[in-house]
Amino acid sequence: MTDRLPPLTLYLAAPRGFCAGVDRAIKIVEMALEKWGAPVYVRHEIVHNKYVVDDLRAKGAVFVEELEDCPDDRPVIFSAHGVPKSVPAEASRREMIYVDATCPLVSKVHIEAARHHENRLQMVMIGHAGHPETVGTMGQLPPGEVLLVETVEDVAHVEVRDPQRLAFVTQTTLSVDDTIDIVAALRTRFPAIVGPHKEDICYATTNRQEAVKALAPKADALLVVGAPNSSNSKRLVEVGRRAGCAYSQLVQRATDIDWRALEGIGSVGITAGASAPEVLIEEVIDAFRARYDVTVELVETAQENVEFKVPRVLREPA
Repeated sequence: MTDRLPPLTLYLAAPRGFCAGVDRAIKIVEMALEKWGAPVYVRHEIVHNKYVVDDLRAKGAVFVEELEDCPDDRPVIFSAHGVPKSVPAEASRREMIYVDATCPLVSKVHIEAARHHENRLQMVMIGHAGHPETVGTMGQLPPGEVLLVETVEDVAHVEVRDPQRLAFVTQTTLSVDDTIDIVAALRTRFPAIVGPHKEDICYATTNRQEAVKALAPKADALLVVGAPNSSNSKRLVEVGRRAGCAYSQLVQRATDIDWRALEGIGSVGITAGASAPEVLIEEVIDAFRARYDVTVELVETAQENVEFKVPRVLREPA
């Protein structure tokens, strides 16, 4: 007589995983390889996911940190997170073929920042220091024109040129709840500060956080499939904990699951950051099926049908 597997409910978040910007960025690398052949250089990880990067590397993409690591005679692609203005300027100076895979929603923030600068407003950026998206956005304007704040506490200490001539933008992958508090602190300290017409935090980040808020109270544990350097994935872990799921864990793939920590539980929520492919989520579900008698329930809070076009240079024949 075989032992019966213990029952377990998996609450599967929807939306989860790839967003339109990530989808587009990966497609850009694949189309560039088709058009120009290997190698194609990519400045910084195209998206923050080891599985995706390794897959593209196997197809002929070469990932580098800086433009100086690229030869002049091969195409280079800029990552979905965006780059400082100096990077395409240097690529043009070197007469390189380059394709910008910056997510259009990040580009929108760049355009906002440039518009405020033209209106002689100093910028405050809500973001994480050192994150490629923050570096790229701050690099759209001259030094000193964009001041970074990461927390409500930072707002009290930021030194501005003129409190009457200020605007703010945000990194697109932040916690919606944290950002609301920081924006409130900015508006309290600087009543004249100008905000974006529409929230900078992207639709995909917001939707994935809302789905986690809906499933976290139902689940004994939450697993977020994503990379440790993925801002939006780390925010999902924090959102899960705040929403009532004390055991919220970031895993890159099924081999990272701490099974001992899950002993005796009856339900697990599963979601994925915007740069995690569905194959890794399926891998996690299969790992649970091998150990439990699994029932999967979908927790859907929104439907996404956003699609971004790839740059024209890739749609034209070589």
